[in-house]
Amino acid sequence: MIAKSFLSALIPAIKSSETAEKALIWMSDFHIKHLPVIEDGRFLGVISEDDIFEYNRVEATISEHSYSNQNSFVNEYEHIYEIVKIAVRHQLTVVPVVDDNEVYLGVITLEALLAYFAQATSINEPGSILVLEVSERNYSLAEIARLAEYEQAIILSANVTSHPNSVSMEITLKFNTRQVGRLVATYERFNYTVKASFQETGYMEDYKERYDSLMNYLNI
Repeated sequence: MIAKSFLSALIPAIKSSETAEKALIWMSDFHIKHLPVIEDGRFLGVISEDDIFEYNRVEATISEHSYSNQNSFVNEYEHIYEIVKIAVRHQLTVVPVVDDNEVYLGVITLEALLAYFAQATSINEPGSILVLEVSERNYSLAEIARLAEYEQAIILSANVTSHPNSVSMEITLKFNTRQVGRLVATYERFNYTVKASFQETGYMEDYKERYDSLMNYLNI
């Protein structure tokens, strides 16, 4: 789950001595909007389509442009959550990875991040989903899991969402069983608020179809 485990060997970095036109061609070829800029193997920054269009001289070298997102990179040992945070904060289509000496190692694509989270959240596993609302004070994953086991269900993944200025939390649970009705009844019996429930035949199949379509798009 660290950065160096997700490196892509397909997307190249561009040298600062190359032209902006070449950068745009590569971005088009790989369906991305950012490229890492390097010189002598060292990471210099990230150039975007917007940087190039703003300067409006495609024949100029990358070194003549102003880079945006120069601090938008991760160390090779960063956790995947930090990678996602950097990608979202700077709206990157690729996240550069460097070693401790800021030597460039490669990039992580959005496709690689999506594939990881699809596996981590068991999207492709059969089952059902419940969204519970609980107060922060009463939250206990151990109790939630115990109630699932009472219905002979296993929690495949759990995601917690906290809202600003709120004392409640949303817990999204993926189960290995399609018997969502029994799970709803059990959690409600123990005073949990069930905000939503989804069976695989409906929501999950649509969700997987959308995920597969997105992955196919990223592979174009």
